Amino acid sequence: MTVEIIEKLRRIESLHKAKAFFDSLLDFTRGPIELQSMIERGDKLNIIDVRRPEDYAKERIPGAVNLPEDRWSTFKGLSKDRPNVVYCYTLVCQLSTKAARYFAEHDFPVLLLTGGIEEWKKNQLPIET
Repeated sequence: MTVEIIEKLRRIESLHKAKAFFDSLLDFTRGPIELQSMIERGDKLNIIDVRRPEDYAKERIPGAVNLPEDRWSTFKGLSKDRPNVVYCYTLVCQLSTKAARYFAEHDFPVLLLTGGIEEWKKNQLPIET
């Protein structure tokens, strides 16, 4: 094969990988407004807060269950029959991504709330204290 053909195939492969990545992102993440709409519609879901208990005690998304990292293996509050929407602190916090991966590895249906509680608050959505 010529160098041009090889480069073209690599670009096409890269584009397919990018599309697959963004498809997955859309499939498995929800933004704050979208989650609030799901809640208002009455969608059956579990909201899982993976932050530290003291932060959960101060403020949380209404109805959220606290499941900090040291208790993930208990799966307390998770359901295999409905989506489990996982959130942590901020857009750059990786804790909820790690939790979502862990729960998915154990066959729980998981969605990730983009931006965590900070984005939720920035959108002036309800907070429970």
